[in-house]
Amino acid sequence: MSPLSRRRFLTISAAALATPAIATPLRWQGHAMGARVSVVLHAPEDQAKPALDQLRQLLPRLERLFSLYDSNSDLSRLNRSGRLDAPHPDFVALLKQVGQVHSATSGLFDPTVQPLWLALARGEDPAPSRALLGWDRVQVSRQVVALEFGQALTLNGIAQGFATDMARQILQQSGLTRTLINIGEFAALGGPFRLGVEDPEFGLVATRTLENRAIATSSPSALTLSADQSHILHPNGKPRWSTVSVEADSAAIADAASTAFCLMSEPRIRDALRALPGTPKATLVDHHGDLKTLG
Repeated sequence: MSPLSRRRFLTISAAALATPAIATPLRWQGHAMGARVSVVLHAPEDQAKPALDQLRQLLPRLERLFSLYDSNSDLSRLNRSGRLDAPHPDFVALLKQVGQVHSATSGLFDPTVQPLWLALARGEDPAPSRALLGWDRVQVSRQVVALEFGQALTLNGIAQGFATDMARQILQQSGLTRTLINIGEFAALGGPFRLGVEDPEFGLVATRTLENRAIATSSPSALTLSADQSHILHPNGKPRWSTVSVEADSAAIADAASTAFCLMSEPRIRDALRALPGTPKATLVDHHGDLKTLG
């Protein structure tokens, strides 16, 4: 089962609060980065279609960088050999954001969990893979990305958000001013757009208005590796929340933070929110369905 299908419970509850009179929205749907992709463009057709063409070119390129399921992707080659020379600038940029969230969450966001994830998914003894964890053991520079022997990365907790940010940047550079992008995470260019936060057990628990911001949602119970093991995992943390939704300027930061916050107590989440860029906010749904907003 693909871990990228795991935890997406943020749904559009209303297309928008207000629709400009200049054009009927142009909608495009597809599939990329292991998620359904949708874009709603409020722009004249002659402006929107070239922007969508650029977006269609972007997504396969990012798949070739970050996919675990393409054996020739940069990530797969790194995991296989332990080294990636002259990494693509986008690959380095994403890993720099990994470092930001890893630091802010006291190490609970850690892409080196990939060997542990595989061991649990296969029903193997997880003890050897636990010894391989540690983002601080990964070397990242413009010249090389290098892993210690036996390490492997998963970027599933941030790559969709990174792709969403890049898509928004392309559309903005194309002159668009009102767009809602969904590549597993949502980002708004302009707005406002009203979105619903939905929990696997309790259903729709909140609505949020998004304008020039991004939002990502994680639910540990959306996918389990065993009867008592969520797909969101770290040896130093257990899922504490039924659903976590994070709003931030960056979809990548929101994506990674929503993953890690599932494992964190409320005081630690407050500390992380202060440490992360983009003035993030968190919506926490506990296992009784009660909701709390921080930030």
